Amino acid sequence: MKALIVGAGRLGAQIAQVLAAARNDVTLVDIDDDRVAELERRLPVRLLAGDACEPAVLEYAGVLTADLVVVTTGSDEDNLVICLLAKRRFAVPRVAARVNDTENAWLFDRSWGVDTAVPAATPLISLIEEATGATDTVALLRLSKAGVDVIETTISARSRAVGRTLAEIALPEGTVIATVVRDGRPTVPAPGVRLRPGDELLVVSHAATEEEIHAAFQ
Repeated sequence: MKALIVGAGRLGAQIAQVLAAARNDVTLVDIDDDRVAELERRLPVRLLAGDACEPAVLEYAGVLTADLVVVTTGSDEDNLVICLLAKRRFAVPRVAARVNDTENAWLFDRSWGVDTAVPAATPLISLIEEATGATDTVALLRLSKAGVDVIETTISARSRAVGRTLAEIALPEGTVIATVVRDGRPTVPAPGVRLRPGDELLVVSHAATEEEIHAAFQ
């Protein structure tokens, strides 16, 4: 599947990383040049800086061949404009948008090109399942349908996990490692994978806190 994500905040970046880990072709667009530069070394996706409210930016990002557009900017107005362009001008098969303000939820319907409107409080995994319309895309990550968190942690040279295999890491209950990003590429988190400095782990849990996850590796 070819996915175009607009909005590289925490939610958009997490969606992009999860979809990329499931071997989808992902492009992530954000208006903030600094944010894009920050994520370039962290995410195994195509990153572009630009205002996706502009049709030319969407075209350059590959909207003409996208199977899915997910819009997660912090502005409901921008989200609606981008959805309308994606559906009406570029005929994207599936368009999903985050609703930041519940009072605007009534606007997020098919008249604005929105196939799926997702409230801001919706758990990440549920949002991805709603957006893709195919739960098997993220089957690896489906611990539950609510309350699932995706947490990133990076292995530093001082991490006590360096040199240990994934099987040797004691994880909190209800936690799985979704992928290990090494040299910019997601790898299958097999038990025998030995951790190296610079490895970035995408960990999915419905119970553990971010501090507990970091403690397991650091």
